[in-house]
Amino acid sequence: MAKAGAADAVNYVVGDEQAHAVADQIGGFGGTAIAVRADVADESQVADMFEQACAAFGTLDIVVANAGLQRNAPFAEMTLVQWSIVINVNLTGQFLCARAAVCEFLRRGRRPEVSRALGKIICMSSVHEVIPWAGHANYAAPKGG
Repeated sequence: MAKAGAADAVNYVVGDEQAHAVADQIGGFGGTAIAVRADVADESQVADMFEQACAAFGTLDIVVANAGLQRNAPFAEMTLVQWSIVINVNLTGQFLCARAAVCEFLRRGRRPEVSRALGKIICMSSVHEVIPWAGHANYAAPKGG
């Protein structure tokens, strides 16, 4: 995206050094990037992340919702914590980021010089919503969502 001229906000929840290295690498491509720590399962952290990105770049035109994690366990042994952590990041995180993106797109209006649409939201999934594996019910469920 940086090679195409986009300024990028790199979200992370762990891996501070790696996130900043990615931002630096984007800078090496001639782009502009910031690293923003936020847990996408936390509504207030998502709001803060979008505020930081908009403060840095003025607005957002594209949001890529790509966060995901696994907490594998046989279904009969899966704890509610293992279920909830994965659902909250993989599904609720998609919702919170998409909602924040739509609110920003509506706030600033269409930018015809950028796109015919108000903005773009790219939600990542996997094949495991249709090809579930044993021990991954908490992963397959939000991927289908």
